[in-house]
Amino acid sequence: MLFLLFELDGERYALDAREIAHVLPLAPVRAHPGTPPWIAGLIGHAGVPVPVIDLAMLALGRPARALMSTRLVLVHDRGAQAASGAASEGTPRYIALLLECATRTAVFAATAFAEGGIATPEARWLGPVARDEQGFVQWVKVDQLLDARVRALLFPDPPTWQAQGAIS
Repeated sequence: MLFLLFELDGERYALDAREIAHVLPLAPVRAHPGTPPWIAGLIGHAGVPVPVIDLAMLALGRPARALMSTRLVLVHDRGAQAASGAASEGTPRYIALLLECATRTAVFAATAFAEGGIATPEARWLGPVARDEQGFVQWVKVDQLLDARVRALLFPDPPTWQAQGAIS
């Protein structure tokens, strides 16, 4: 399987490339008051607002650094569909992840990953780990990033922006 690698304070993490829709350069993010601190705000993509999750803030309690290697990675939001069992309808829904050092890919067999032996209920998005010649890499499970409360905050039903027009 192909993975996009990124780093948080020198530790390596991986996203399954099949979950990635687009890798974009770092761009301004519109802050959105009233959300958890790890929600950096919104960007516009294809005329639709996309929430941005700052993974450094979520994992480490500090904002992502604006490095040459910092990227906005649009991932498919399939968490709500998986939770409800619904099939994909209409326009795909994305979440943008603000990631540092997101410039390399690697291939790992799914069987190379094993549970790390540490339960992380507050970070259920941290998946199993694999090891290579550079050390450990941990699989980030995109479908586990948002719980039902945060999903309702980011994706109200019905979306309030549709009545007001799209964001570009």
